[in-house]
Amino acid sequence: MAVAAPASPLLRQQRSRKRPTARALQLILAVLVLALVCVASLAIGARPISAETLVQVLTAYDPANGDHAVVLSRVPRTIVGLLAGAALGLAGAAMQGVARNPLADPGILGVNSGAALAVVIGIFVFGVTSFTGYVWFAFLGAAGAAVLVYAVASLGRDGATPVKLALAGAALSAGMVSLLNAVLVSSQQTFDSFRFWQVGSVAGRGWDVILPVLPFLAFGFILTLLTGKVLNSLSLGDDIARGLGQNVTLARALTALGVVVLCGAATAAAGPIGFVGLVIPHVVRAFTGPDYRWILPFSMVLAPVLLLCADILGRVILPPSEVQVGILTAVIGAPVFVWLVRRRKMAEL
Repeated sequence: MAVAAPASPLLRQQRSRKRPTARALQLILAVLVLALVCVASLAIGARPISAETLVQVLTAYDPANGDHAVVLSRVPRTIVGLLAGAALGLAGAAMQGVARNPLADPGILGVNSGAALAVVIGIFVFGVTSFTGYVWFAFLGAAGAAVLVYAVASLGRDGATPVKLALAGAALSAGMVSLLNAVLVSSQQTFDSFRFWQVGSVAGRGWDVILPVLPFLAFGFILTLLTGKVLNSLSLGDDIARGLGQNVTLARALTALGVVVLCGAATAAAGPIGFVGLVIPHVVRAFTGPDYRWILPFSMVLAPVLLLCADILGRVILPPSEVQVGILTAVIGAPVFVWLVRRRKMAEL
């Protein structure tokens, strides 16, 4: 009996495009789920808020009402979770596409390590203590690290291939972490200031954190969402992508720029939060297929669902204390990702 050959990546992409209406409905449903989670983020916490009170806050806000004040104080926290989750999910999907590596996440470009090192330098050298200061140092560090990784990976033949990007990112990340630890060991004050940011959290963030990162996030969202067609071509291999008229080097550079902007801004606002950009794209591929024109927006919508749910769980799991969201995303994401890898036996994208 003849055995049918496995479908090619191009054929799988063509099949995934046959039902755009169904995909659009799924995306609308995902947006509705995200909206419900945002409402839950405003209502659930050490002080529960009823649905009636939430409506009153929108229709007849009373500054003297304690419940109204609690809801208002949770708005920036929810927005930070929404923006950081969307940025990390979108950046993770784009990074896995540009590197053609299912284990890739934004850290492959040294973004988190570069941002963390820059924040430590800002604290140690310039005495920065505010989240607004962290934003600029984290963003500059993330951008500088990504440029350095890409420059190193571009040396030699074939330019910045996926394997060279991964190796350069891992090597430079290790070096930056060593420098970071050297600074922290030499300064207890720097360590005390840095450790609260390093855990990864959306608590305690206000509009002074949200407003500075909004322009960067808007630019990153637009740029990265527009790379869906490019990532589809790159997923077929560099030779086929060139045959389809793509400038592979430019395509990778633009996608990497979007990833850097998104991760730098998200890391600056919420600290280094792991596994969101790693797990969500795999979950999304389970029902969208390999078409990055759908993977990117779905990852952008569903990643903040995971992050906000982890934040909600962290508020109620150990009352009256809170568990930081960066810890819970690791606890939730690590076993899910291991299960996905073992189940799907993924070797490449």
